[in-house]
Order: sequence, then structure tokens, then C-alpha cells
Amino acid sequence: MTLTTTTDATFREDVLASSLPVLVDFTANWCPPCRAIAPVLDLIATDEVGRMKVVSLDVDENPKTALAYGVLSMPTLALFVDGVVVSQRVGARSRPQIMRELEPHLGAQIASR
Repeated sequence: MTLTTTTDATFREDVLASSLPVLVDFTANWCPPCRAIAPVLDLIATDEVGRMKVVSLDVDENPKTALAYGVLSMPTLALFVDGVVVSQRVGARSRPQIMRELEPHLGAQIASR
């Protein structure tokens, strides 16, 4: 599995209705840190198959969703569990940093199933 794309039109189905936690990368084509973090997110998407999904949303092409979640800076990473944001961070970071921030929420999700 690789990083997939979501849009204003598909966000509800792709993210809010997902049975798995979903890490959303709010990104933009013009953003160098966004391009830098993309391979890290692709790796997480591959490594965490069955545990969580990772999707990307271009804020310039999908302003409604970005506005709805108060995204003003890119990249913003938001983890949704059962349709609710449980973690949100701005800026590029390493894979270990991202996973350390997400792990408490992923563990709780798995334990509840």
C-alpha cells in the first residue's frame, strides 16, 4: 500500500468513515517540506497496512476540508480515529518522531477492537 490521495468530495468516505485510524497529510505542491516528508509517509503507509491508512490532501485543490480543520501551514499531519482528530502537528518530521506521536492513539484503537 502506498500513500493515497483524498479530496473534499471523498474525505468523508476516505477518512471520517474509515474503520482504521487515518493519518492525513495536508500538503501543497509548492511546499518543499511537504515534498521532503512524502517518502516518509509513503513508508509509513506501507509498513502500517492493516493498522492505519495514510492519505494526502492538497490544500490548494481542496480548500473546504483544509479550512474545516483549521489547516494554515503545511505540512500538517492529523490523525483521525473514528472520524475525530486525536493528534495534529505542523511541520516535517522523521519517521520515528511521527510514530512516537501516533503510537498512543494506534495502541488504543487496536486494544478496543
